[in-house]
Amino acid sequence: MFLTPERQNEKTECKLQLAYATMKRTETPPNDDYQIRCPRLGHQIAFSYCRTENQGLPCFKTVDCWFEHFEAEPFLKAQLTPEEWEKAFNTPTKPKIFTLLDLIEQAQMKSGQRQKL
Repeated sequence: MFLTPERQNEKTECKLQLAYATMKRTETPPNDDYQIRCPRLGHQIAFSYCRTENQGLPCFKTVDCWFEHFEAEPFLKAQLTPEEWEKAFNTPTKPKIFTLLDLIEQAQMKSGQRQKL
């Protein structure tokens, strides 16, 4: 039976989903071929990206996103210094609107169009 490329992709995706669903929680992170949906970015991401997304530190949602897949919190606590853990997970994040305003201001300054917001 001949499968179109689309059907082959669907079949592969189903096999991957089944493998992910049956994966047992381990103490170490999965390989980069194992990816989950990132709620912040909206697409599939490997743990290695989440681990360094925040200027070399983990994303603040890493433990929340990965706890079902492996022992994320103990792993990260062993990998990070107490100061790094505090900075990554216990520092309040700025509301998105402030981040957007900062980015707009930076872009305006670069283009020489600085205006009062």
